Amino acid sequence: MRLLTRFLFVISLFYSTVVAMAQTVDWKKQLAEVDRAIDEAPRYVAQREASISEALKAYDAASETASRYKAALRLYELYKPFISDSAFYFLTEGIRLADKLGDHSEEVRCRALMALRCSNIGMYDEALLTLDSISTDGISREALGEYYRARNNVYNELAYYTRLDNMRDTYRQLEERYDSLMQATLPADDPDCLLRRELHLMNEKQLEQSMAVNDEWLTTVTPGSHPYALAALYRYLEYMAQGDSAQMMHWLCESVLADIRNGVLDQGSMWELANQLMLLGDNDRAYRYINFTMDCAGRYGSRQRLWQNAPLLNAIAKNYKTQSERTTRQLWVMLACISVLATVLLVVLVFLNRRNRQLDVARRALRDTNDRLASLNDELKEANSVKDEYIGRFLSLCAQYVDKLDNYRKMVNRKMKNKELDELFRMTKSTELKEREIEELNHNFDSVFLHLFPNFVNDLNGLLLPDYQIHLKDDGRLTTDVRIFALIRLGIDDSSKIAEFLHYSVNTIYNYRARLKNGAADNRGQFERKVKEIGRPA
Repeated sequence: MRLLTRFLFVISLFYSTVVAMAQTVDWKKQLAEVDRAIDEAPRYVAQREASISEALKAYDAASETASRYKAALRLYELYKPFISDSAFYFLTEGIRLADKLGDHSEEVRCRALMALRCSNIGMYDEALLTLDSISTDGISREALGEYYRARNNVYNELAYYTRLDNMRDTYRQLEERYDSLMQATLPADDPDCLLRRELHLMNEKQLEQSMAVNDEWLTTVTPGSHPYALAALYRYLEYMAQGDSAQMMHWLCESVLADIRNGVLDQGSMWELANQLMLLGDNDRAYRYINFTMDCAGRYGSRQRLWQNAPLLNAIAKNYKTQSERTTRQLWVMLACISVLATVLLVVLVFLNRRNRQLDVARRALRDTNDRLASLNDELKEANSVKDEYIGRFLSLCAQYVDKLDNYRKMVNRKMKNKELDELFRMTKSTELKEREIEELNHNFDSVFLHLFPNFVNDLNGLLLPDYQIHLKDDGRLTTDVRIFALIRLGIDDSSKIAEFLHYSVNTIYNYRARLKNGAADNRGQFERKVKEIGRPA
């Protein structure tokens, strides 16, 4: 009979898969079913509470320890996905009753289930302490399998959530060890054995084999039941690994619907569905689903679920904020467009009413422009005359230097001819001539520059603080720091070129520039730019 049931289920599963593949958008219709299921969730919860109420009556009515023990485990199974604290209570009762019966194997089994519950809700220390307290000597194969299952689960959880790489490797090794022991001890069709085999094959990218394991798993569960929800969740992961978005969403909805309709408060699939919907941009549904999950987790009593849900809730809130900001920006853009159109209409009306006045203003502006052009023409003429004058002075200065060089050549030639080598050596060794020529060059530069920019020093002082004001000692002679900034005004702002022109070291030029910039009355970084604008027309 069981083989026939499995055969029929495989046939129905194959049919539903073919239909789902043909209708790639069915999962979107399933979302409406999920919405209705959430609305009816109180009814499903009430149905589970009614089952629990009947089980409580059976527990209270049990007079024998053995029957009371079975009733306690029945209540544990009902409370396991519903109320965590109550599940713990009846497991504790199971431990007490098994001890009373003197059945060590059943006591170990209950303690292993206790550790499993602890690890599933994030109580890892409690899980390990419970497992460490268990003695596995002489226990049944079933109890030993539960012990290995609990060990495997807690190390799997610790490996997933730890942030320490070395500890993750240690936990993975322990998880694999107890996985092997669990697989060798429990029946091959045990849900956790199937789950671990499927995950192992998925991690190895053997997707056909892992899907076959999931097919086998689905034949062991009743469609729509709570165990079916877990198998469907892992089928969702199978299709996610294959990149089949339609099928993965279909099976994720199947898992969610099974959980809700069974009055399950330990919601794992709903969190995943909310996450997928957020990634798809359906923030309204995602927000509703994650709130439903948070409410269930609070009633169930799982801090792990609350930790898991909090980042997603935060992400959805950020998406809402982004969407709200985008909508606000769109409204502002529309308002701005309307305002611009209204302004354009108003401007057109004003333009038509004030056309003649604007024409008068334009004529006055044209007259002013002509006057300005005439003034600029005069300035240009003056600039041309200054240019002509200084080109002539430059040529004259060059001619004087040529004459000086020739006279120096003649003097050197004469002294060499007269064998006055000592005198010649003394003259060429001295730097007096160089210093005299540099002094004359600086004098000529100062004279030409101050003729071009007679108010340069006053304008430069206007850019400096009172303590840094410059006062020339000799009329018509510039100081070194003023001379440096005079060159900058002429467009020579490279320190090495300024140093070459003034016969100073680059470091000296840098220090002069820095000292005067430190005295800037306004923005220090804009000081040299303002120096370059001295004397320019406004």
